[in-house]
Amino acid sequence: MPLDKSFTGRSYPPGDVYEVGREKIREFADAVGATSPLHRDPAAARAAGYADVIAPPTFATVISMKSTSIVVDDPELGLDYSRVVHGSQTFVHHRPMVAGDRLVSVVHVDDVQTRMGNDFLTIRAEITTEDGESVCTSTGLLVARGEDA
Repeated sequence: MPLDKSFTGRSYPPGDVYEVGREKIREFADAVGATSPLHRDPAAARAAGYADVIAPPTFATVISMKSTSIVVDDPELGLDYSRVVHGSQTFVHHRPMVAGDRLVSVVHVDDVQTRMGNDFLTIRAEITTEDGESVCTSTGLLVARGEDA
């Protein structure tokens, strides 16, 4: 059954606060092979002009995946996650994520389409500080393979 196209344009309220921690940054940097001291050494980060260690750019996926689950898990959408492949992901960083940041996300469904029996779902997460400072815009495309695909 195709996804509910009426979800296009839908927005969700901000989710729970995500507090960016030094250890999470270090673990993520290790996992992706990011070797910069800016991800591990607070003194190096301060010398570079940051308040604390900064996260690698793709760290935003940790926050965006958590926040976009509100759409993916919505039963009214009709998404069978067992048939989903990740089509694409982009990040537009307005500034680095820094240890100590308290971030929230507002999630938007930008597009729902069906093409050649497959559903394409574009979800955008606007990640900001609790005070509303823009930090990152994350946009992902999920492809739900059709029964005949």
